[in-house]
Formats: sequence, structure tokens, C-alpha cells
Amino acid sequence: MSAPTLISSRDNPFLKDLRRLASGSTDYRKQGRFWAEGDHLVRAALQRGVRPEVGVFSETFWPLAKEKYTQAAIKNVVIPDVFYDAISALESPARMGFVFDLPASAPLQAHVATVILDRVQDAGNVGAILRSASAFGFKQVIALKGTAALWSPKVLRSGMGAHWGLQLLEGADLSLLDGLQVPVLVTSSHRGHFLHQLLQKKELPMPCAWALGHEGQGVCAEIEARANQHVRIAQPGGEESLNVATAAAICLHASVTLHLG
Repeated sequence: MSAPTLISSRDNPFLKDLRRLASGSTDYRKQGRFWAEGDHLVRAALQRGVRPEVGVFSETFWPLAKEKYTQAAIKNVVIPDVFYDAISALESPARMGFVFDLPASAPLQAHVATVILDRVQDAGNVGAILRSASAFGFKQVIALKGTAALWSPKVLRSGMGAHWGLQLLEGADLSLLDGLQVPVLVTSSHRGHFLHQLLQKKELPMPCAWALGHEGQGVCAEIEARANQHVRIAQPGGEESLNVATAAAICLHASVTLHLG
């Protein structure tokens, strides 16, 4: 293992860029790389064969860093604790984080189980949906314009490593959906069959594409028109609606239930 690079100046160019990555939601698009803090995210990446470009450690943590952390990245940087604390967005800074190159854009996969995000704006919801998608075998996520930035620090933290198990198409136009060759399912509070009834009748298609919309407005009219099926989730407790991430987890799990051994 080579010796780390020590940075002691607040004005260091790398440190300036890192502060932007850690605090901005879309700076990763300009820099072509993103910031992921803590051991869970880097372990998730390494398990899928993705190696970070730069490891960033606080001075006090570096001597304690385990071999798997200090050898995870191609290059390591050590900074004063006060610098690290100023960068971290966590209440209890992890004292280590990693800079990854942004994955190259991938083409649409027409026949893959897919999640469509239509202007889902809350970063926590988006990250939770990505986590459910990965857990339930939906390998492609199409984020239409207006959806929270997929590689922002908040979405990454909420996704808990799911990003590295998914093909993510970000900032997509509605026209991209024309290439999908799987049924499009849209959740609704007032129309369509109830999800549990479709399960009983074994009428949930898989693979399919679940479209999830804006937290207040739902999916747009253009996606409604593309829907092969509208689905309602029974709510015997009487609430008006479900959180979009909660609805996503229920629907995605239901889709795979019929096909579990």
C-alpha cells in the first residue's frame, strides 16, 4: 500500500471539489464523480466489483483504518479531522468516505423488470425505492426529468448500496419509455383492480415496469395513457394514501411473489 496524500490546506483544489460533491445534489454531474461516505457503501460497491477512485480519511481515523478500507481505493487522501467534519453531512461523521467515478450511461433494456420514477422529488423516497428495486429483482430504474438526483449524497445514503446492483437511467424523457417491451403498471387510489386480488388470480405480470409518480400529483397523464394496468392497494385502516416508497415496496414485492420458488 502506498503512502496516502496529506492535505493540510482548506484551499486545496481536491478539497474544494469534495465539499461541492458532499453538499450539492447535482455537482456530481459536472465533475463526473460522486461522494459516498461510510463503510457500508464502499463495501456494497466492492462486493459488486466497483472500486472507488479516492479514499478520504480523517487524520485520527487513518491509523485505525482496517486493511480493506485503506486498500479499497486506487489513491488515499488524509485530511485534518476538522476538515472532514466540515465536509460530512452526517450527525456523527464516519471519518472516511470515497470518491467514485460516475458510471457511463447505459442503453435501455427493453425486456428487463423496471421501475419508472416520474418526478419523485424526495431524496429519501428515491433512495428507498432503489433499495426495494434491487431487493426484489427490478434491475433497471428510469428516472424521468424532475426526479431527485440519483447519485446525490442523500439518495446514496437512503439507497444503502442498492445503486451498484441497478442500471440507472437518469434525466430521461418520456419518449424513452416507448422502447419498453414489458407491461407498464401504474398505482392509483381510485381505479383499477386491487393488488391482493391480482395476486389471488395470479394476474400480475413479471417482468413488468411499475410507474411511481410525484408525491402529491402522482404520475403524469402521458404515463397514465401508457399504462397496461392500473392497480390499487387496499387500505382497510382508512388512510387517504400511502407514501410513494411504501407503495413501491408493496407493489414490487407482490410482483415477484408469484414467481418465488
